[in-house]
Amino acid sequence: MVVKILLLLVFFSAMIGIGLYCRRNATDVSGFVLGGRSVGPWLTAFAYGTSYFSAVIFVGYAGQFGWKFGIASTWVGIGNALIGSLLAWVILGRRTRIMTQHLNSATMPQFFETRFDSPALKVAASVITFIFLIPYTASLYNGLSRLFGMAFNIDYSVCVIVMAVLTGVYVIAGGYMATAINDFVQGIIMLFGIVAVIGSVLKSQGGFLAALNGLAEVTDEAVSTAPGAFNSFFGPDPLSLLGVVILTSLGTWGLPQMVQKFYAIKSEKSIAAGTIISTFFAFVVAGGCYFLGGFGRLFSDRVDIASGGYDSIIPAMLSGLSDILIAVVVILVLSASMSTLSSLVLTSSSTLTLDLLKGRVIKDMDEKKQVSVMRALIIVFVAISVVIAIIQYRSNVTFIAQLMGVSWGALAGAFLAPFLYGLYWKGTSRIAVWCSFVFSTVVMLANMFVRSSFPKLLQSPINAGAFCMIAGLVIVPVISLVTPKPDRKIVDGAFDCYNEKVLVPRRTALEDNEN
Repeated sequence: MVVKILLLLVFFSAMIGIGLYCRRNATDVSGFVLGGRSVGPWLTAFAYGTSYFSAVIFVGYAGQFGWKFGIASTWVGIGNALIGSLLAWVILGRRTRIMTQHLNSATMPQFFETRFDSPALKVAASVITFIFLIPYTASLYNGLSRLFGMAFNIDYSVCVIVMAVLTGVYVIAGGYMATAINDFVQGIIMLFGIVAVIGSVLKSQGGFLAALNGLAEVTDEAVSTAPGAFNSFFGPDPLSLLGVVILTSLGTWGLPQMVQKFYAIKSEKSIAAGTIISTFFAFVVAGGCYFLGGFGRLFSDRVDIASGGYDSIIPAMLSGLSDILIAVVVILVLSASMSTLSSLVLTSSSTLTLDLLKGRVIKDMDEKKQVSVMRALIIVFVAISVVIAIIQYRSNVTFIAQLMGVSWGALAGAFLAPFLYGLYWKGTSRIAVWCSFVFSTVVMLANMFVRSSFPKLLQSPINAGAFCMIAGLVIVPVISLVTPKPDRKIVDGAFDCYNEKVLVPRRTALEDNEN
């Protein structure tokens, strides 16, 4: 217990110290929200990865999908690395950085306003962002609380409040730069921690081959009658597995807290390096989490799905580890959760301040007042998320993965297609963007409240969210083709940034008229 507490104190002290150190970089809006658009590849890549993977992944998704799909759940982690990280950086990274600076947009709602010349789109996007980030935040607390309860036997409410306060302190003090540096430190902990945990868990089962053979003997006729289904290549339900891969991988392309990382990156060279770093991080962390969860059924004697739910699987797997390793796991999941929470609260506060309050509710807002309002809203958002998390836990509303599925499905379903087409296609119309917003929001709200009326495949929030993303990629171009064309002058003004002449070293490009 002494070792656990000492590690936590060191961890918390470092986080707060970094936040206070970065106060000098958070004096204006650009510095507070984007780190002055001067964040290097390592910090950006780790900020992207740690915002991506939280306690929701480690405790909720890894446990639930490892139980359902067995070792095949590792495909989810591979998809996260290839689609959610590599392709996201290649397709979105450079264009996002160029166009958002050209349009002077610091948030995703601001991008929609300036790109499509519609203040109403900015308001709608900011409302959707705020509403659907709340269930995601609640799920972060839930996953962390189970591990804290296992390691320290501390009340859930205390865990939630301590984590929220500490995260709020360093985000309020140092803004995006404090978040990015802390994410880097937390990411290092996650990389080493997941490797150590996997090795220890497999060792407890006699090694990798013995664990795999044990998994081959597990049967569950309610899931599959095929022998060895849980150690097979695609698992007992490949179609549902594909839905999870789509939601958790493609979803990052439309999440404001993820895409905003590209706004802040420093240079062309940083984008190339960040792509490699981020992909490697995802392979290790996401691939490792789902790989670990795939062996969950070997611990069925410690798990009671009926009472504890899927969220109890990973804590049960780890409960037999040494005190040192349990301390490492707690720090690992705490790192993952705090990094994601800091990204969420910063995104929400900046969105509300810059996209709703500025110029509407508060007419005169200079730089200093905008930063002050954002700091105040961070406190408000953290407080709301704490209350929601405690109520959700005590009323046992739903599992972690379902909460995240609703949030990701609504946000990514609404924003992914308009943002992607907005970066690449001049023909994207304002009405098509509205259709994408309305469709995904309505579908996911209906999935929350009248789930039983959905087709069986779409009753799961995971599958419903994946459906919204794919549907948006079809809805936006189809509606754009049959609705009035966007104003040519506005569109050309937005895309002029890609044609702007820049000077580069000869090692980067040769002149066209060279012999």
